Formats: sequence, C-alpha cells, structure tokens
Amino acid sequence: MLSESQLNLLKNNSSEALAQNFQRLEDIAKLSSAAALNDDELLAFLTACNTLYRNGEPLISDAQYDSIFLSELAKRRPDHPYLHAVEPEQAFTGKTITLPQRMLSTEKAYSQNAVEKWLDNVEKAAVALDINPEHLIFRATPKLDGFAAYDDGKILYTRGDGRKGTDISRVFDRGLIVGGSGKRGLGAGEIVVTQSYFNQHLADTFENARNFQASIIKEKTLDEHALQAINNHAAVFFPFSELPDWQGTGKEIRANFDNIVSQMHTKVDYDIDGIILEATDPAVKDYLGATRHHHRWQIAYKQNAETAQVKVVRVTPQTSRSGRVNPVAELEPTKLSGATISRATAHHYSMVKEQGIGPGTLIELTRSGLVIPKIERVINPQTPQIPDICPSCGTSLVWDSDYLYCLNNTHCPAQIKHSIEHFFRTLANNDGFGTKTIEKLHANGINSVFAIYQLTLEQIIDIGLRSQDGKNLLAKNLLKELERSRSEVIEDWRFLGAFGIYRMGLGNCERLLQHHKLLTIFDLSVEDIILIEGFADKTAQAVVKALTLIKNDFMNIHGLGFNLIETPLLGEKQTATSPIAGLTIVFTGAMQHGKRDDMIKEAKRLGANVGSSVTGKTDMLVTGSDVGATKLNDAKKFNVKIVDEADYLSLIGDSRN
Repeated sequence: MLSESQLNLLKNNSSEALAQNFQRLEDIAKLSSAAALNDDELLAFLTACNTLYRNGEPLISDAQYDSIFLSELAKRRPDHPYLHAVEPEQAFTGKTITLPQRMLSTEKAYSQNAVEKWLDNVEKAAVALDINPEHLIFRATPKLDGFAAYDDGKILYTRGDGRKGTDISRVFDRGLIVGGSGKRGLGAGEIVVTQSYFNQHLADTFENARNFQASIIKEKTLDEHALQAINNHAAVFFPFSELPDWQGTGKEIRANFDNIVSQMHTKVDYDIDGIILEATDPAVKDYLGATRHHHRWQIAYKQNAETAQVKVVRVTPQTSRSGRVNPVAELEPTKLSGATISRATAHHYSMVKEQGIGPGTLIELTRSGLVIPKIERVINPQTPQIPDICPSCGTSLVWDSDYLYCLNNTHCPAQIKHSIEHFFRTLANNDGFGTKTIEKLHANGINSVFAIYQLTLEQIIDIGLRSQDGKNLLAKNLLKELERSRSEVIEDWRFLGAFGIYRMGLGNCERLLQHHKLLTIFDLSVEDIILIEGFADKTAQAVVKALTLIKNDFMNIHGLGFNLIETPLLGEKQTATSPIAGLTIVFTGAMQHGKRDDMIKEAKRLGANVGSSVTGKTDMLVTGSDVGATKLNDAKKFNVKIVDEADYLSLIGDSRN
C-alpha cells in the first residue's frame, strides 16, 4: 500500500491525475504488463510515478517504468507528447520561468547489447560525416540519482518540464555549495548528498536520499538535520560537467564494458542509478541532434537490481481521461533496493483476469535501476479482482479487447477532470489550474474548459477558491492566469493538442497543421489525412471521428481569443520571403523588448529553426543582456554571426506584422 508520505504527496500535488485514486494507482504498480491499461490510465500512472520519484518517494523501478509502461505507451501511440517531453520534476510555489537551455531526459538501456546498438548508430553518424569511427572518443560518467537543476550563475532552476522550471536559488542562500570546482554557472547538474553522510546522520530521519534532497529545496524552514548537512557540505549541487569520468573509444567500451561500469560506481560518494555514455565529437553530436525527449548522442545504462516475493492486498481500478479503467496492484509494503514498495501496475484487466491477480496473489517483484518496481511474474494466483462499474461514476464497464472502459465520457467525473487538467497542462502558459483547483471547480458544477473561462471573480470566491487573508488574492490570480493563457503567445499546434484528441500528440498536431489551417481541419476527410506522412488509415479514421466529437467545444474555446502563432504551411510563400526563413538561430541572454520565449515562437513563425546551443549548423546568435561566455565562445569558434537584440528586430522589421 502507499505510505503516508506518498499519499500526502499525491493529495497535495496539483498536477497529479491519479492523486485521489490511490487504490487504482497501487494496483497498476503491481502489474507485469501494461497491455490492459487504457491510454489515459497508463499516462496518469506514468505521471504519478514520476511525481513520487521526483519527490523522493519512488513507487516502481526505472526498468519497470521504462520497459513496461513507457514501452507500452510507445507501442500504442509513438507520437504521444509524453514520450517526446521531458519527464517533469517536482513543482514548487512560484511562477514558472523559462530555462536558459532545454534540459532533456536521457534515453535508457538495460543491457550491454542495447548500449552496443547505440554505439553502432553513433559510429554510423561518424561515417556519414567522413569521420573515422575508430577515432571517436566517448565519455562515461556516473548517473547521479539526485534532484535535477540548472545553474546559469544567477539563478538555480528546477528542471520542471525541461522547458520551464522554478527559481530555487534559495538553496544557495541556505549555504548549499557547488561540487567539483565550486564555480557557479556551469549549467545542468543535480542536488545530491554523500552516501556516507546520509547513512551515518540522516538515515534515521529520511527514508532515502531522494527524499532528503527534495526536502532541502522546499520553501518551508529546513529542519536541523538538513541545515547541518548543508553546513557540512555533505549536500551539494554537482554540475554534470564537473563529474569524474572515463574516456575512450567504442572498441574499448565493447571490450571492457563491465569494468567501465564498475569504475563509475566507485567514482563518487553519491547515490547513482547507472552510468551516462555520450559522444564527445561536436560534429557527431550536432548531426545526431535530439528528439523532444532526449539527445541521440547520449544514453544511460542501468542495471537490474533486486527481486522480492510480495503479496497483493487488492487490485484498485482507476479511470483515465479516455475512459479506460486501469488496474493498480496494492502490495504489502516491502523493502526493495532501499525503498519501501507498496504498488505495482497490472497493465490491463485482461492480465489481471488471465494471471489471477487479486487479494492474496503472491508475485515476484523486480526493482531495477534503484528506482521503480515491476511485477516480474505471478507465483501463486488467486481469484482475480475485476470491477463491474467505473470507480469514478458508477457506470457499468464494457470490455474492448484487453481493456475495460467507462463509456460515460460526458458525465464521468474522472474523465472530465483529467480532460480539463490535460488542457491547461498542455497549454503550459498558465499556473494554478492543477488537480486540486479543478476538483474544487468540478465539485461546484464547473465541468468544462469553456465554463472555467466564463467564471467571474464573485463566482470563484463563492466556490471557495479564496485566500485566508480576506483579500481574495487566490481568486484574482486565477482570473489573471486565465487571461494570461489567452494573451501569451502559443503555437496553434499546441492549442490543438490541448484538446486531447485520440492519436493526436503534439507531433501529429504540428504535422497536421503544416498541411492544413487550424480552422479547416474539421472538414478534412480520412483520405485527406492519409495523404500526410505519418498518418496511416486507422489513425486517420480515428482522427476524423475525434475531430467531429470535439468540434463544438473547440469552436467555443477558440472563440475566446487565444493569441495563436499560425503554423506555416509547407512551402508557404510568406515563410519563404522572411529574412530569417531557413536560418538556424539561437537566442541568449535577457531580452529587453519582449520575452525570449515569445521571440523564439515568432522566429519559428517566420520560418527559422531555433536551437538551444550554438553548433556548426547555427547561422545566427541573437544576444540580449547578461550573456554568458559559453555561447559567445562557441559562436566565434564556429564563425556564427552574432547579432544584438536591436539589430535582430531591425532585420526582421515588417515581417513581424
């Protein structure tokens, strides 16, 4: 079962879709296959697991998370935005701010064979660039199991969703130092605590190191144990660039793989959950590039850890945004690789039924990568625990292949709340509309996104969303955030993606709008969509059906006046005449005439490609104030044109209108 601290985390986390359906979450955590989960439940579970992991209260192992749940989502919906987005770090009170540089996740491998396949791909890239692959140098470093952050020398940011984080510079005010050379401004790294100090001084107070690391970041006053750890310099922010490493060729990695891995585990006195391998050649890295989720020139290797036999307490159903009801196996609390495990996912109810997962079932649980648990196999099956009705609305469930569904799409509270939450989370240009707020609104009859935008200050106050000080700041801030979500510039493909259309992740939304204008997509036929690369017949049929279902809601919400950047159609003339069309641009520093995020969106509208770092393919570096030396030095190294903000605005001139 979930621990008290895990329950509190889920209850208090405003962005957690399964925050109130604890039994279902536990049931899913016990599964050895995710096939029985519907899309919404699978996504909600992934999000819940990430929330608990980032807060130092892991529910399942990395291997289970990746090989069962992420892989299931990738198999079903390879274009789903969750797969191509950075797994979000814990959120803290305060306005989200754009990171100076995107912080991506890392692709994972759990075998030497998988690492060697990655090496093969990197070496193929070298051959394509006329570089001798035998001369490539790879770097291996310990993969720290801490709290990811980014230090630009002035602000320390949480990783957030990889694009926006929160200012946690207060940890330096509390005395936290930088590991390695001690220099600020070295970019990405992790907040960690030494294993030896934790075991000797903190193990009786904190269940695990991640729990402690998360605690020192929170806004609340630190307890004496945390302050003492900071004062003793046992807790530090360690930049990745400062980590001790091994460097060598791909041939050496293949021949001495086990030795290299063993070396990395002794390099630092911090918790690690694997090693990072990366190519070092700038041209190869530039050629391989990145997905929205990870760099292709980098991979994390994680080893499987312990197994344990655990009894199932019960299987809990949870209803997702799509209506799929997913099973979560709640377990007798069991210590595995240093963490107390109380839940595992059962993937789908067909698995629960076929393998006999219910109260008293004995399962073998595996925890890999020292983080997330997985049901490896059922040892002693019992009577399966399968629901007849939706746990959210009480509607009778129906089978569709391996899955149970609630078909009460328009009145099921879970589906409604998840859909509203998905809308605001996908827009990513507002704060305040997380799970707790949406549940409060739903409890008072506000059951749609459009209805939320119609709220007045008096209505919000009457609902009970108000501050304790009598000034109604909370209600006023919610109205401001609604206005902000309409006024801030947002890509039209992201706006479309916020409606959660089946099989339409952000990638597919952007692809669709590269061929058809936003307000014309509701008139498209299956044949029209099939003509677009990446849309097969089944996907096209599903998209046309889904667009029909959301048309009225879409038009009502679109009519509220969102500030949308229109995706240029492929080959569109206005893009071709833009002075920056086709150029690869990087923005750096603080801009004086607008938000850098808005400038990036505008540049994309004008046909430019926007990068996060300067490489040999960069055409222009646009500089604001307080520019760091790294990008300037790289620009000079690669002979990139450097343009200040004023000259850039002058260059694009009338194209902005």
